[in-house]
Amino acid sequence: MNIALRRTLFLFLLLIAWDLGYRYLHWGWKFPSPLQTYQAFVDGFTQGHLWGSISASLRRLLISFVISIAIGTTLGFLFARFRFFDQTFGFLVVALQTVPSIAWLPFAIIWFGLNDTAVIFITTIGATWTMSMASRTGIMNISTLHIRAAQMMGTGNGFRMFFQVMIPAAFPHLMTGIRVAWAFAWRALVAGELVAKGVGLGQMLQDSRDIGDTASILCVVIIIAIIGTISDHLCFKRLEDKIMLRFGYIK
Repeated sequence: MNIALRRTLFLFLLLIAWDLGYRYLHWGWKFPSPLQTYQAFVDGFTQGHLWGSISASLRRLLISFVISIAIGTTLGFLFARFRFFDQTFGFLVVALQTVPSIAWLPFAIIWFGLNDTAVIFITTIGATWTMSMASRTGIMNISTLHIRAAQMMGTGNGFRMFFQVMIPAAFPHLMTGIRVAWAFAWRALVAGELVAKGVGLGQMLQDSRDIGDTASILCVVIIIAIIGTISDHLCFKRLEDKIMLRFGYIK
């Protein structure tokens, strides 16, 4: 039995268990049935508000993700190359990594208000520290032999060294950091959208909770899970395989 068939069978059995639980365990008052959730999907997409929420959330997420990757990779490089910077600001980043991004939400509201900027700020914070630690680890694990060989071939110590030697050498750690940062960014995004004004999946969760619409709540949760799975398997995993093949990490 191949993996796709095994997963399909598992989801089918899970759907049956879900329906039986709803019918015979009296979940109706606190959890929707599969049919109710399906109807929430149909209504959301036909009426258009699900499309709008998904596009708004993805726009905020992608902006935040690009910013966090740029900042995190730069910080990781600085931590790995400059010991004083690593022992001071790097120590602070390790501490900040343990702070949930939602803890910065009050500051974001005070600084930016209940708008997109606050959500983007929270989402960026949620992914940056993870990316910086991953890039730091990747660059610090580069063999000094590779660095010296690149210098002897005229690469120098500037941007060419960073982009042509360090980034490819640290790529496995960087890719792990990117995938984890993507997951952290999603969590921070939904948390930020729960209180921010405007359209988004988090705001849709909040609105559905206010009216007790458990089917719509579960519909949003499933959408987030589907987008996360698709992006990881069809985007990040394929990109990782291609680049690792390109630089000889796999054959």
